[in-house]
Amino acid sequence: MLAKRIIPCLDVKDGRVVKGVNFVGLKDAGDPVGLALEYSRQGADEIVFLDIAASNEGRKARLEWVGNVAKALDIPFTVGGGIGSVDDIRELLLAGADKVALNTSAVLNQQLISAGAAACGSQCIVVAIDSKFNGKFNEVYIYGGKKATGIDAIEWAKKCARLGAGEILLTSIDRDGTVAGFNVGLVREVCSKIGIPVIASGGAGRMQDFYEVFADAGADAALAASVFHYGKIKIPELKRYLKGKSIEVRG
Repeated sequence: MLAKRIIPCLDVKDGRVVKGVNFVGLKDAGDPVGLALEYSRQGADEIVFLDIAASNEGRKARLEWVGNVAKALDIPFTVGGGIGSVDDIRELLLAGADKVALNTSAVLNQQLISAGAAACGSQCIVVAIDSKFNGKFNEVYIYGGKKATGIDAIEWAKKCARLGAGEILLTSIDRDGTVAGFNVGLVREVCSKIGIPVIASGGAGRMQDFYEVFADAGADAALAASVFHYGKIKIPELKRYLKGKSIEVRG
């Protein structure tokens, strides 16, 4: 069994890291390069950067800060936001990113998943799924959680895997920033239906939440933001806790 991964997420807007609740009420949380370096020192396994304004503003992720991060960081990192073509994927990888995260563009142009995987390798292609319960099913949202699609998140995850995605980043908008715990039921169902790694995102508040999403849902990685940004949970302490609960983690 592969070791479980702990992944801080840095939502980037106007070159700064921001954090909100349920995708709104954004507050400044720091400098992307400085925060990434601190998480690397703490023992983070990877970093995910999401340029959360890129799709809404109709632009690509800004390559300048990606290159600055690549020069400073010695752990893998993923970049998402405003990626609309295979050339965009190549640009980010050449700028130093290890993986790219496709969200809105993957829904609007599903063949981008398979084309990106064919051109750059499926290991480089993460499909980020933002999901919100609509009273009947967990629905996929795009444009930074602003637009409902009518697509079932579980069925979409299955399709992404078939199209060649190497990994799914599954975010519960309902839990985002609430520190109420991951949506274990949703994560469990997606993990049981696809054969590629799943990163659970949205709602981490306690070390126990990480344990539950690994032990009870089968997530391959857990991503969090506010509990790391504001020092509520330190990564070395989290890893010691998980090891004590017989969860295999790196470092």
